[in-house]
Order: sequence, then C-alpha cells, then structure tokens
Amino acid sequence: MNQATGDETKNLPQIKTSSSLESALFLTTVKPLLNTYCTKCHGETKQKGDRRFDTLDTEIRNDNTLVDFQDILDQLNLSEMPPSKAEQPSDPERQAAIHQLTLQIEQYHLQHASVRNQTVLRRLNVREYRNTIRDLLHLDTTIFDPTSVFPRDQTIEHLDNIGAELITSGHLLARYLEAAEQVIDKALLQTNKPSVQKWVFLDNFRQQPEIDKVHRHSSHFEHMILYDVVGADKHEGAYGPILAFKEGVPVDGYYEIHFKAEAVNRMNPYDPNFLGTDPSEPFRLGIVAGNHLAGQLHKPQPVEPLLAVMDLTDAVKWYKVRVWLDAGFTPRFTFRNGLMDVRILWSKLLRKYPEQFPKRKKGGIVENRSNAIHYGKLPQIHIHEIVIEGPFYDSWPTASQRAILGPDCEQILASDSMTRKQMRESLSVFMSRAYRRSVNSQDLDTIMQVIATRQLAGLSPLEAYADGLKAVLCSPNFLYLEETTNPVGIEGIPPESVLSSAALSSRLSYFLWSSIPDQTLRDLAGSNTLSTPGILEEQTLRMLRDDKSDAFINGFLGSWLNLRDLGSSPPDRNQFRAFYHYDLDTAMRQETRLFTKYLIRENLRIVHFLDSDFTFVNKPLARFYGIAAPGDGDDFQKVMLTDRRRGGLLGQASILTVTANGIDTSPVVRGIWILENILGTPPSPPPLDVEPLDPDIRGTKTIRDQLSKHRDVASCYDCHRKIDPLGFALENFDPIGGWRDKYQGKSKIDTAGEMPNGEAFDDIADLKRILVKNKDLFVKALTEKLLAYATGRELTYKDRPHIDEIVKALHDRGYGLRDLIQLVVLSEPFRSK
Repeated sequence: MNQATGDETKNLPQIKTSSSLESALFLTTVKPLLNTYCTKCHGETKQKGDRRFDTLDTEIRNDNTLVDFQDILDQLNLSEMPPSKAEQPSDPERQAAIHQLTLQIEQYHLQHASVRNQTVLRRLNVREYRNTIRDLLHLDTTIFDPTSVFPRDQTIEHLDNIGAELITSGHLLARYLEAAEQVIDKALLQTNKPSVQKWVFLDNFRQQPEIDKVHRHSSHFEHMILYDVVGADKHEGAYGPILAFKEGVPVDGYYEIHFKAEAVNRMNPYDPNFLGTDPSEPFRLGIVAGNHLAGQLHKPQPVEPLLAVMDLTDAVKWYKVRVWLDAGFTPRFTFRNGLMDVRILWSKLLRKYPEQFPKRKKGGIVENRSNAIHYGKLPQIHIHEIVIEGPFYDSWPTASQRAILGPDCEQILASDSMTRKQMRESLSVFMSRAYRRSVNSQDLDTIMQVIATRQLAGLSPLEAYADGLKAVLCSPNFLYLEETTNPVGIEGIPPESVLSSAALSSRLSYFLWSSIPDQTLRDLAGSNTLSTPGILEEQTLRMLRDDKSDAFINGFLGSWLNLRDLGSSPPDRNQFRAFYHYDLDTAMRQETRLFTKYLIRENLRIVHFLDSDFTFVNKPLARFYGIAAPGDGDDFQKVMLTDRRRGGLLGQASILTVTANGIDTSPVVRGIWILENILGTPPSPPPLDVEPLDPDIRGTKTIRDQLSKHRDVASCYDCHRKIDPLGFALENFDPIGGWRDKYQGKSKIDTAGEMPNGEAFDDIADLKRILVKNKDLFVKALTEKLLAYATGRELTYKDRPHIDEIVKALHDRGYGLRDLIQLVVLSEPFRSK
C-alpha cells in the first residue's frame, strides 16, 4: 500500500475519516502545496502532461479523480515533482500531503472493493496454441508448426496475451480449420507401423552450382565440403544438402544418421584474426532440417531448426545422431564455427598471401574461388559417407495415437474401425484435456453428432471420428480460456469473482507453462483443493522446477523486455560482422534467459536485473564483451563480472540491440525503453507539432546538441529531462551492445546526466547505482508487468491496492524473484475472474 514516509508521519492521526473531514484535511494539507508549488505548470494557463490541479476536487468521487490523486502521490513519494530546479516544499509539507493523499486513496479503494476488474474472455495466443497442440496430442513440434500461417498476435505494452487485444478474425478462423486438419492427420499418422528403411550415400556430393564447378575437379564430389557459417550473406558451402535425398524422409519419425567426417585445416598458415576463426577450438558440425519445396537446399529456409550439434576431431571418424524428421524433410549439414562470407574471402586470401597461390590471370571471382579451393588451406569440414535409417518410434502405437484413441488404441488401429462406445469414451478423456475441464453429456453429444453426420456422408468410422476431433480443436471451448467461477467465495472474495478450480488450474498453467494443465493440476482441480494457498504455492514451485517453465521465461521476457523483436532491425552487416559470424543473436537471447532462470531457481533479489556481478556467456559472447572466455564452444557458463558496466539488464547485449535500429543508437529510444520497462513510467506521446528527431548523426555534431533544441521547446522539456539522461548513460554501447568510447565521427561520448530528483551520474555504472538505491519504482513496475502477464488483462488503478500488497510482502520476503512469482499467484487478482 502507499505509505507516507519519514518520522513526521508517526504522530499523524490514523482514523477513518468522513467525507467532510476528508475535504477539510485536504484543504489544509494538499491544496496549499498544490497552489504553491504545482499550479504554475498544472493550472489555468498551463496544463503540462494534460494535468490541471487548481480545480482538483477535494474528494475522490470517481476513477478519473483517483488517477489524479495517485499521480500526485507517486510524484511526491519519488521527489520528482516539483522539478529539482524549482522551489521545493519542506519535508513536513510533503509528508503531510503524502499522508492525506494515501488516506483518501485507501478509503476510496475500500468503498469500491466490490467493483472488480475482470479478465476479458481471451483466446489462446499463437505460442499458447502451439504449445497446447504439442502437449495435448504429444506431437513433436521441432519442425512442425501449426501456427506458421496464423496472423501475428496484437500486443499492448508488448504483452501478447491480453484478452482485449486478441481478436478472432475470419482469416484466423480459416487458419484454425486448416491447423486442426493438419494436427489430427499428423497425430493419427497411419494405422500400420512404418517399416524401417535405410539410405546410403557414398559419393556424388554435389552441393551448389558455384562451388560444384570447382569441386568437380578438386574433390571429384567424393565428399561434401563445408566452408561458410549459416550467418553468411551470400552463402557458399554453408549448407551441405544430400541432393540425392532431396525428397526427404517418407514419414514422420526418429531417424538415425551415421556419417563419416573430419575437421580439415583447423591448424592453418593464416592469421586467425583475418579468418575470424579460433584454431584452438574443435570444429562444430550442426544438422538442420530442410525441405526442397521451401526453396533451394543450399540456402537458408524459413524452417530450419538445429537438430543436432557435435564437435569433430581432426581425424576421419564415424558419428551417429538420432533426430526427429517430419515427412518431406531432409537433413542438411552445417559448419557452426566456420568461415564468414567465403565468396569475398576467396579474393582477400589471394591478395593477402599471393606467394602461396599461382599468379592470377584475370583475377575474377571464378578464378579466385578455384585457386583458393585448389591450393588454399582454409578451415573446412569434409563428410565422406552418410547412412540414414528409420523411422523409429519410442512406442507403437505412438503417444499421439493413444492420446486420441484411448485404451483400445491397438485394437482400433488393427481393425481400422471404431465403435460408438469407444468413440464416446475416448472423446470424454480427450475433450476434458482439450477443454481444460470436465465435459458433460451435451459437450459429448455435440461432437458425436458431427461424427454421425460425417459417417452418413460416407466416411469410415475412424475418418468420421477424426473429423470429430477436428471439431473439438475448432470449438470455442478449446480456443478460449474459460473462466468459470467457484460456487463458494474464499477469503472474502465473492463467489461471482472467485475462479473455479478448473479455471484456476488453466490460469496457473498458461502463466507458467503457456500450455494445458498436466495430470497433477487436473487432479487437484477435480478435488477442488488447488485454491488452498499452501497447495497453490507448492504447485507454483513444482511448475517452476519443470523444464516447461522455459515457456514462461521466453514469453515473459518477450513481453516485458520486448525480446521477441530482437533482430527485427537487422544490424548492418559491414559494421557488425560479428553479429552474424558468431550467431550473437542466439547468444544474446540465451544470456538473458539463463540469467532470469538463475534468479528464479536461486530466488535471488530482483535488483540483480538492475545491477549484478555475474552473467551467463558462451565463448563468442564473452569475446564480444571483452571478458575472460568460460570455455570452448557454445556452452554457456556463469561468469563473475569485474567490470560492472556489464552487470544487469542494461549491460546485456540483447537489451542494447533491441533498443537500437541496427545502424545507429538513439538516446531517446533507449531512454524511453528504460522509463517504460524498468521504471514503469512511460512518457507522454510527443506533441503533434514537434518534428521527430533523427538518430545518432555519426558525429557530424553531437546528439546532445540536437536534443538540447528539443528541451528548449517548452512542451518537450518535461519529458526529455527524464528521457535524455537515461538514454545518454547507454551511449557507450553501440547498436549491438559493443563498447565504444567515441562515435564513428570520432567525437567523444558524454554519458553524464542528472535524474529528475537532482541525483547526478557520470556513466552507466553510476546510473545503475542510483537505480538500485531507488529500487521501489522498479519493484512496482516489474510487479505490475508480471501481474498483467499472469492474468491476461490490462491493469487499472483499481489494482493498485493489490500491487502495493504484493510489493510489501515481497519486501518482507527479501525481494526474491521466485517469491514475486508466488505472491502474484497467491494474489486476489490472479485467483479472481
């Protein structure tokens, strides 16, 4: 709850006031402060931020007045208003006003406690739908994505699970029908277990036209050769497809891939800095999926998950991996830590080491490529033989078939038929999981009628049953999260607001797993014991320990920090080659995810998000940061930071990249990001008559000069005095988070600034120190974002008492991140409709 602070409030009366007394106290404590210090900017002649306080009512009569009272209280508590350079109220004046405003706000919330915010009935968003299909039908979604053609979910404040924004269009309904068709067909697979087949490839390893012209003579296609990394621009030897197997595997399943390979020229006569490779590292080979219908197999494709990765020895050796492949997909080999842009490197190599190559004639790309491959010693991977065998299954019938056909699955598949009794029994179990609640006779009758109609149309019993399952997946009961209420209220919450056990299990599961409740949650919901605080807390801990909680980390970080947009503004390839050569995009995301996961697991204080003496890096990211590498390869390890500029979110490359446009940085963009996502105090939109500010103009004149012009505009000053200092503190970080002391134009970067309350800082380390010291804003902002994400609705001022209760309880528990998650789950808004 909002509390007045300081010794001055200890002896102030703590009484329940009448309306007339409230007005009288307001007139003697708050009104004089507003008239003296605030109405010059928020009065009759000027209303900065669209706020006018000279006519402010002495009582809170509606939500609009509540907003004004709360804004004034927040600014006084933060000492941000009046501005630091303006005349300031005395401590007794400030504390008396804080106390009175707090009292009136509390009284208003108590009087309107029965009027509650409710979560709008919301549909599954794209990632929730995908995860639900995976868990409901036990499908492997490594390659298969039933949502690939779904429209992108609308967001509000970057949250992608807010019910009011998740509109169901006619286009989306059509996509639901298509997806249902795909997933049921994939789950049923076929009635007879597919036979294991074997494919052997010994030579004729053509790859792509450009290098095939050379390989025809240099290797005679006796082995596959990989040069480039997949992040290269114009790929040559980045993908090793098996063109003789371009049609891919015949049926979904696990396949064993045996291949004989070697790392060639790991130790070579060239400067490692010139090549951008590390000779001390073993070569890493990866296998990705490919589909010839999606494009040429030697080039990147929209769907190419990394199926396996392994280190290679310098000697020829056989390797074996087991991977899942969907029908029509073929494995492709990649060089994970190979060269970058060999198309350009061919010529550079010959120019740098001319004595090692024949004298050039024309010197064109074709001649240079041929000489570099024939006579050069560039790092490369050779694959000599490949054997593919499969499909294999963990069990038959598959888990997917058992999930939809029930206990009689084997008999049904053997007979290729199904009785109505079997249909009804299997439907009851399947629909209960799909609808996330017990189903009744009416629910079953509706789907059985669909099946009967399809049989009358000439379909076999099993085909008609499959259509019934597709109808289940198109039902609002599946697509929308139902929020039924408990017939009995709990802990003072009226029955019409308390979520039923089934609805609570869904809310908890979609909060922490972004998917359907598991059997444990369903059992607790069935026994109506899940809402018991002790059990609810136990389940929260259990679910956080499960690997499926990675969905929470990915989903919440995507929403809170906007990490899902990382890479949407691709960094300039010439300026930031490392981003593509070493797959820093993936490494950046992983750092922030592992950092957050560690805070949850160890229940560390949430201020680690603001500043920390550790992080998680792999070797390429450590090299990018200029810190000691933790080891070889892509494995991430926790490392201690001696340079505190990197500690916390504001030093992580994921944040610094997502707040830039890939070419330049803007203090305004980064400053607004901090205000919105770290402090929870987004600035007002700029006035319509103010020209937008171009980003960093590469040192031709300072960005400070540009921004100072904006601050000279009266309508811009209030916001930019908050935005600009925060953004300038991050200017030492370039558009992908690399450290710099000067702009490209060589002008020195000035990161000094001043907070609205007058606290000065010199650099990012100073700023983080101030943020940690004044952590209350961040704690409240993170709590609000987490509660909105958990409930799937926007928060309003009516939620403020609950936010304050969570924050107070979190303070008492020591500010642990895991504790915050548990407190959100135990809160009244989470357990209410």
